[in-house]
Amino acid sequence: MLRSFLMLSLLLSTQALAQNSDVPKARHVVLFLVDDLGWQDTSVPHHTEKTPLNERYRTPHAERLAEEGLVLRHGYASSPVCTPTRTAIHSGQSPARSHITYWTLYADQDQTTPWARKDASSLVAPAWDVNGLDQSDPTLARLFSDAGFRTVHAGKAHLGAIGSSGADPLNLGFDVNIAGHGPGGPGSYYGQHDFRANGRRGKPGKSVWDVPGLEAYHQKDVYLTEAIVEETCGAVRQAAKDDKRLFLSFAPYAVHAPIMPNKKYLEHYPDLDPKEAAYATMVETVDHALGALLSTLEDEGMLKDTLFVYTSDNGGLSAHGRGGERHVHNAPLRSGKGSAYEGGVRVPWIVRWPGVVAKGTTSDVPVISHDLYPSLLAAAGVSVPKDHVLDGVNLTPFWQGGELDREHPLVWHMPHFWGVHGPGVQPYSALRQGSLKLLFFQGDGRIELYDVAQDPGETQDLASERPADARRLAQLLAAELLRRKAQAPRIKGGGQPLGVMAALNEMQR
Repeated sequence: MLRSFLMLSLLLSTQALAQNSDVPKARHVVLFLVDDLGWQDTSVPHHTEKTPLNERYRTPHAERLAEEGLVLRHGYASSPVCTPTRTAIHSGQSPARSHITYWTLYADQDQTTPWARKDASSLVAPAWDVNGLDQSDPTLARLFSDAGFRTVHAGKAHLGAIGSSGADPLNLGFDVNIAGHGPGGPGSYYGQHDFRANGRRGKPGKSVWDVPGLEAYHQKDVYLTEAIVEETCGAVRQAAKDDKRLFLSFAPYAVHAPIMPNKKYLEHYPDLDPKEAAYATMVETVDHALGALLSTLEDEGMLKDTLFVYTSDNGGLSAHGRGGERHVHNAPLRSGKGSAYEGGVRVPWIVRWPGVVAKGTTSDVPVISHDLYPSLLAAAGVSVPKDHVLDGVNLTPFWQGGELDREHPLVWHMPHFWGVHGPGVQPYSALRQGSLKLLFFQGDGRIELYDVAQDPGETQDLASERPADARRLAQLLAAELLRRKAQAPRIKGGGQPLGVMAALNEMQR
């Protein structure tokens, strides 16, 4: 059975490349992956109309991308938390297949034990790949490097646990690493703190959260995002000087906690809650970094030949750490980071590709982070290894204006309790097919069904009103989890958790 799936995957990949043979090849590829940026956290509307939250933020450079490219209003992250999405992007495999289903920290240590919240549920997190990506994996960077590209990583990596080979981006195929390492958040955003956690607390000493490799900016009045983009622009100019094709993975630590203001922009947000004003300055600083990269690429004559993708690794933080009411920072989407609901996984997506992507366009076609692996490679004319099984699909024919042919639905699998409470912040599996999204909460066997095209806030559960659709999608979800060999949580005492079809049957009694 596995062999047949491998052969089918290879056949589909070959067909996709053949269909894409007339698409112009991008000379350079830039992935701009913001940490924790929510669906509403830019001035570019991803809803059907501009909202008050869009009006709050100052992101003119993201607006430029949108004006010169395509806004995908139903763009998703592969997971509601960071490492699973980041590794899905760089491997092309969904967390259900890779078993990288939670965020990593230390090699060979299960972070779901010390970090996840304790619940009354009898569920126990399953075994999962606690180390993340490995130096032997056919990552995006490795394939681009093997094809002659200069591969540059800048900012947050969080692709492999501390002490594993994947902790250092240089082991994953990157030629240049700017400030990337194993942990998923910065010690501090301030150069005066040496970007150290203890510096932020006014204490001496080091911690795992301290951002490496930026010693030239220590004790200076500089914001972390600014330091990283300054170094990155230098790497871009060097690639141009060396006449190298460029694959750039730019991944600012912002807007991840700790929420720390870039004080030069605070005057732009006098009416916001102080925490929200600080957050808004972080968004604005990321946008200035975007502008600096676009200007540098343009100055070097590279931008006209660059595929540029802007997105986020999960939904916006809302359950804790923000100002004002919780769970509403992504409205009208429900909940936020860590949640099964749309606020946890629907994120900004903008694609700029001169000569291929039509300017100033929008689409409601659903896409997901692990689609980027085959898409970026195909756009640059780089082949996927024949024995590498993919869950992502090649989007380049769709970006060119064609239909998106997706054989399998979008699938999420997060069999862990995250560290905070909030709507939908539970172990779950889910799928989206067409406009329908089915959720299976593993702890209590609850099944919910929503039409997220008509009801993005997931306010009306249709499971009891449309039982045929609920059964069909539950069967499909069960089949997809089996096909991807997704791991299931355990029950304390050795019992078996309720499967998705058993849960549906139980619900319909």
